[in-house]
Amino acid sequence: MPEALRIGDLPSGPRDSIADVAGVLVGHCTLAQGAVQTGVTVIRTHAQDPFMHKTPAGLAVINGFGKSAGLVQLQELGVLESPIALTNTFAVGTIATALTRAAVVANPEIGRQLPTVNPLVLECNDGYLNDLQAFAVAETHYAQAYADCRPDFAQGAVGAGRGMSCFGLKGGIGSASRIAATRAGGFTLGALVLANFGRPYALILAGKCIGPVLAQRLQAGLPVAERGSIIMLLATDAPLDARQLRRLALRAGAGLARTGSDFGHGSGDIALAFSTAYTVPQLDDGQLHPQALLHESALDPLFAAAAQATEQAIVHALFASETVLGHGGHARVAIKDIAPDWRALISH
Repeated sequence: MPEALRIGDLPSGPRDSIADVAGVLVGHCTLAQGAVQTGVTVIRTHAQDPFMHKTPAGLAVINGFGKSAGLVQLQELGVLESPIALTNTFAVGTIATALTRAAVVANPEIGRQLPTVNPLVLECNDGYLNDLQAFAVAETHYAQAYADCRPDFAQGAVGAGRGMSCFGLKGGIGSASRIAATRAGGFTLGALVLANFGRPYALILAGKCIGPVLAQRLQAGLPVAERGSIIMLLATDAPLDARQLRRLALRAGAGLARTGSDFGHGSGDIALAFSTAYTVPQLDDGQLHPQALLHESALDPLFAAAAQATEQAIVHALFASETVLGHGGHARVAIKDIAPDWRALISH
């Protein structure tokens, strides 16, 4: 990835990505041919069966303009029981079916002797660059993204991020990590975003509004209203429960706002945080084994890490992306192509 702007004062992990949280893997399947510019991204929270060993999670719906699957049960029970899949708006049902089929293959009694599975699929609308009515995403593309899961994964115009736009530029997948020092020890927090939001004149990099310069250079094809979306995923190895994770997820909104978003009417802004410190068993043995959770008063460093990692992940999505030409002759230009002088822009 090209050199990008460094955000904040907290140190990052060795990869500066969500995969710095041990056990978290990310994979992509990218569809990039003519009017089809889309894909699927999969995040695995740990190496075990996610249905039998559920991941504690919390949800923050900052603005609910979206068509995701699985959020209601996640909000109620506070656990993930499938990998997390990201894709385009029209592919949510297809990918939910693919997640369900995979879970049934691994656990044939799902929906019979075992409960049904809650597949989690999150989406953004990539219809400016991608022909949504082509319905190009198939169940096999989920399987390819799942098989591609690894700690060292691509960012930018890949997977679900292939057709996404950000501040009138090319957006997509971005990731970052920060190390939070608490009284209970150091913990890693990683962020991954699917960035598809923002108006060009509003873009802020490291506190400097460079949006007006970008808007002048872009000239045409500028969105006049906030009509995109962003999915923000936070992973941490800190031992937190679902309520604390919901609080943590909400702080992703601070990082989002620092880039220039005002969570406009048409922007779906969803944040989800999960912990890899323990799992919740599917089978009932009569009790849930207690976990030593981080004290509430120790959360501030993690809140700061969430804001910084989210902001950095959005910056990485912009800087890692390439210029893409897609549906209807539409194009989104990479920031590195339209603002190679970004260092000078933020220094004034």
